[in-house]
Amino acid sequence: MRTLALNRQFDAILAWNSFFHLTPDDQRQMFSVFSRHAAPGALLMFTSGPSHGEALGVFESETLYHASLDPQEYATLLKNHGFEIREHVVEDAECGGHTVWLGRRLP
Repeated sequence: MRTLALNRQFDAILAWNSFFHLTPDDQRQMFSVFSRHAAPGALLMFTSGPSHGEALGVFESETLYHASLDPQEYATLLKNHGFEIREHVVEDAECGGHTVWLGRRLP
């Protein structure tokens, strides 16, 4: 994910239950990757934690790392990389408690 270079653009990019396993610095760098791969008007959807922090969890007896930036930092990164926020829902009960971001690449 961090080194993705497909040399093409897409109408939608989805980073669901994956993006937040990266370190904060790697998450910041991903916005350049998203921007390079997003066609004008493309949608970008990703999940994050509800607030800044790092945590360890367990899934099928394996330790999982989770990190999240402050929501304002995500908003700034989206804007600085050419995306507008279309929707941001914190711990959406209708979506399994996920914090969801939906951005749209500006033309």
